Amino acid sequence: MGSTILLIGSYAFEAYYWLILISIFGSWFPQFQTSKIGGWVYKLVEPYLSLFRRFIPPLGPIDFSPIIALFVYRYIGGFAMEGLRLSLDTIGI
Repeated sequence: MGSTILLIGSYAFEAYYWLILISIFGSWFPQFQTSKIGGWVYKLVEPYLSLFRRFIPPLGPIDFSPIIALFVYRYIGGFAMEGLRLSLDTIGI
């Protein structure tokens, strides 16, 4: 059961990572931003990206905050998955 929980957690982290990437690349295309799928992706990803936009302002037309958000997400995601694994081992699942 513990491996199933880890697998689901891993898939959830990976899916959100891809949503962030889709959001970044979708921002280059105005048609995507106004589409139904684009709106759905932005609603899911924007709360996370807005944390970084508060501290990292865009440099002209280039916004580096999503790139930094991806690196931080990967870094923290690794810690979170390791913490989940250790917690599951501790409780014996």
